[in-house]
Amino acid sequence: MIYLFTGQPGSGKTTLAKKLQFWLQTEKRNWRKSVLHIDGDKLRELFPNKDYSKEGREKNIQKAFDIAKYLDSEGVDVVISLVSPYRNLREGLKSECKVVEIYCHTRKMRGREDKFALDYEPPIQFFVDLDTSDSVDVTFTKLIKMLV
Repeated sequence: MIYLFTGQPGSGKTTLAKKLQFWLQTEKRNWRKSVLHIDGDKLRELFPNKDYSKEGREKNIQKAFDIAKYLDSEGVDVVISLVSPYRNLREGLKSECKVVEIYCHTRKMRGREDKFALDYEPPIQFFVDLDTSDSVDVTFTKLIKMLV
């Protein structure tokens, strides 16, 4: 299974993805199955691509999705936290694998306004709509209720 956290920078994607990774391994008693997290910022460190043009973003997104597809095919649960502004790439991943797309958004400014993706295309169908304006714990509890 792939869990894709998407949304603008500062919307809580990485924080919630880490909590979900831990929850999948502990609360679901899933110790025999690996759960890995792919984060957009960490991916840019691994593959030094600081190109934030549409082409540069698409390249990084596709790398993350290709890694996730491979891990998924090997029986690993994958949690991805990535702005992933282009709906067509997200829909492409969903057409190839079992993916839960979690759209994170907030009314609060969290110091990442300068990183906003002006061309972000919110999901239209088959996604979990998660307002992350509340505390992390309250938001995570809402998420788990939507997933189970």
